[in-house]
Amino acid sequence: MTAPEYALRDGNRIPALGLGTYGLDDEPGVEAILTAIDDGYRLIDTAYNYGNEAAVGEAIARTTVDRSDLVITTKLPGRHHGSQATLTSFEESRRRLGLEWVDLYLIHWPNPSADKYVDTWRAMITLREKGLVRSIGVSNFTQPMLERLERETGLLPVVNQVELHPYFPQAQLRAFHDEHGIRTESWSPLAKRSELLQEPVITELAARYGVTPAQVVLRWHVELEAIPIPKSADPVRRRANLDVFGFALQPEEVEAIAALERGRLWGGDPDTHEEM
Repeated sequence: MTAPEYALRDGNRIPALGLGTYGLDDEPGVEAILTAIDDGYRLIDTAYNYGNEAAVGEAIARTTVDRSDLVITTKLPGRHHGSQATLTSFEESRRRLGLEWVDLYLIHWPNPSADKYVDTWRAMITLREKGLVRSIGVSNFTQPMLERLERETGLLPVVNQVELHPYFPQAQLRAFHDEHGIRTESWSPLAKRSELLQEPVITELAARYGVTPAQVVLRWHVELEAIPIPKSADPVRRRANLDVFGFALQPEEVEAIAALERGRLWGGDPDTHEEM
């Protein structure tokens, strides 16, 4: 089982659901990622700051799945913003991953107080032009930040990975993305898992469709055409997370889930949050 794919604005393609790898480290992490690839995951999401790029790279080296069938994402840390620092940091990530190219490279956080994300974006454009990166995007950017990138460089990201879940559905930002050909990716797609998965609207839909509450929430992301990247060290749970393409939610059910909105859960307001 593999996820269907979306076309990105730059002509590349991306699976509709991916594997988050935060916390999947060392040999247990390698085995978990390798098993996930064997189970059908093709979008693998890591970051410099996760400290596990080498584990992701080892799993890629061991898998029998063709490299061209995988979409490998990593992210630039805040302390490496700036033109030359971006190029140097990317080479460090690429070396740890052991890859000829990276499929999707993201600015992890904008860190606006440093005011270097536009120069960073220009460096990422250079990486794409050199063929070292297939697609470039950002993470945790607001609409005004995206508009500034376009205004000052002429190029919008093809992906913006943001906190997105039923408690924080980000309708206004998603609408902007849709209007400008930016694909939304959802980090923390299951929110605070235990609390969200006990919400009556979620449990009732799970019973109606004969699926788990987590599958209902992940399917909700799919209905929004956002790409969830759930992470799990448990193989049974990982397989279930991928198995959300055999049923569909009705529009009113999607709206009922979005009505759980209450705001950010993790305190990461891009206008003020700094992550180095």
